[in-house]
Amino acid sequence: MPCLEISDLITATDPRSGHRLPVRRGDVLRQVREYGDQCAARIVSALPVNQGDILDPDAVDRLLVTVHTELQRLSEELRIGERLVHLLGPLCTAVHATATRSGPLRLVDVGCGLGYLVRWLAATGALGPDVELVGVDLNAALVNEAARLARSEGLDCSFVHGNAFHLPDAATIYISTGVLHHIRGPALTEFFRLQAESSALAFCHYDIAATRLAPIGAWVFHRARMRHPLGRHDGVASAQRAHSDAALLRAATVPGMRPLLYEPNGLANPFCTTLRPVLGIRPHLEVPLRQALGRASRRLVGPEQFPEGTQ
Repeated sequence: MPCLEISDLITATDPRSGHRLPVRRGDVLRQVREYGDQCAARIVSALPVNQGDILDPDAVDRLLVTVHTELQRLSEELRIGERLVHLLGPLCTAVHATATRSGPLRLVDVGCGLGYLVRWLAATGALGPDVELVGVDLNAALVNEAARLARSEGLDCSFVHGNAFHLPDAATIYISTGVLHHIRGPALTEFFRLQAESSALAFCHYDIAATRLAPIGAWVFHRARMRHPLGRHDGVASAQRAHSDAALLRAATVPGMRPLLYEPNGLANPFCTTLRPVLGIRPHLEVPLRQALGRASRRLVGPEQFPEGTQ
């Protein structure tokens, strides 16, 4: 049974208001011990608490910022930005080609953390000047740090604390990296449904490819690059919790969107694949997207290519 991720358990936020909720250390310990995860229990036991066994929110925030900073260095080494633009570029081209109104596209990064991808896109201009870049996260500490970094780097992008699906200005394209494996069960389909019911034209979510090598690779990378035990633990747990290709396509099959997977396991080199995206596009975008991708469009597959009952 896949491990729980400690970072999912030590913070709690009201999804609508964004208000921080108290978390009891004893409750977190009970959950990880029920999974038989003694390593996680040792890590959680060392976290400071305030009166009433409530985890110290300031200490938790400092820890999460530290861990996400280390994750950013890992993303830089794996050249995550370049990999994502390989698909996001043609997707933006397809949206522009079919646009019925003028104005910039609005790219919203769901669960942006420290905003590495948004800041990288702003710094490189990889998607062109007519794309507005917005990062959104429910964790205020991470959003505040992302905004501080963007200001210090002089970047044209913005960060918002809150729910990405309740913003006053709608997204043209929703994106994320490393978020989907945190969403379990029916909530995953609900995640995609909310985007389909919005005015967005597409979503493109990158997550860990569920290969047999993924947990081994995660252990090696996180052991070498992550200093805090929480980062090492959660890095391996993330790989263990990755959704299969078929499960992602089933969840992304929601009314109004054409679900597609780019480079599923059968078409990718397991030694090189770390992340792979699931897309949802309005049906009229499929032809221009394939045209923009050129020969690479052969890597796009739909749910019809996954027989019923595929895991």
